[in-house]
Amino acid sequence: MVKIGNISLPDFPLLLAPMEDVSDPPFRAVCKDNGADLMYTEFISSEGLIRDAIKSRKKLDIFDYERPVGIQIFGGDEESLALAARIVEVTNPDLLDINFGCPVKKVALRGAGAGVLKDIDLMVRLTSAVVKSTSLPVTVKTRLGWDNNTLNIEEVAERLQDVGIKALAIHGRTRTQMYKGEADWTLIGKVKNNPRIHIPIFGNGDIDSPEKALAYKNRYGVDGIMIGRAAIGYPWIFNEIKHFVRTGEHLAPPSTEERVNVARKHLQKSVEWKGPIVGINEMRRHYANYLKGLPNIKEFRNRLVTLNTIEEVNEVLDEVAKTYSGFAIEKTPIQLVNYHEKCPVD
Repeated sequence: MVKIGNISLPDFPLLLAPMEDVSDPPFRAVCKDNGADLMYTEFISSEGLIRDAIKSRKKLDIFDYERPVGIQIFGGDEESLALAARIVEVTNPDLLDINFGCPVKKVALRGAGAGVLKDIDLMVRLTSAVVKSTSLPVTVKTRLGWDNNTLNIEEVAERLQDVGIKALAIHGRTRTQMYKGEADWTLIGKVKNNPRIHIPIFGNGDIDSPEKALAYKNRYGVDGIMIGRAAIGYPWIFNEIKHFVRTGEHLAPPSTEERVNVARKHLQKSVEWKGPIVGINEMRRHYANYLKGLPNIKEFRNRLVTLNTIEEVNEVLDEVAKTYSGFAIEKTPIQLVNYHEKCPVD
């Protein structure tokens, strides 16, 4: 069992990463159904919360079926982050996470997200301010350092633990790397194996298969893994990893029926949360991933992205399920999409 403050998670938990414009409640719902043990909201600007910006406030929406769930905030000012933490606490999440890892220019170059990696003393002050302002367990997600000359994650882990964080998730790249090259988990393993570290350490970066998840678990000794890009369009990865870690065997790829059911639930939750117009429009980008691997699916996909009512979409999904019933979809490697390129940050 892994403990984050008063939160109990199973051995080697799998976490859904907080991803801007991805990890909204509809997406979290299908990931929860498919094995995610702990999930986070999209990151929320502390300044946006204080200004009562509609978009920032909307991201505070969490639901009981998601628990345990954390709300993630970012910012570069102690007073603002502390005030944002108090606002978050009112919504009653299970934990509060601070983003010190977002690499996009609009965040990092304004002294927030991964930009804080340039000033570790500031990072410690920001974290301490949040810990002191809330009774929630506080966790942090960050990177190895700003660049290859500042790989200071080992110091960061000790100092943040000393001011009271309850868990640390580390992405195996620097800010300047963005998502280029391969994630290097060597320093993540060193943090985990530091005898001074007693909080859970979660590794993040490039986990795209059950084999890699088990290999990294054994090689680096992390308490769990945070999965982000690999879950986009493929929420089944959580249960696939769990099954492989437990048995050494692969689950069969999701059937056509399973794919249609996930698309249908994602659509339903999207409409419930965003309303029929926005919910249906924003769902259109997901059909290609959910129906990937079905032959001659383009005709159905083209229809799905032009329909305007949930009833019409469900009728086409029924056709897909009937047309491809029993079709064995070949398992293909997961493609890690760089969602940050079009990241619509407040």
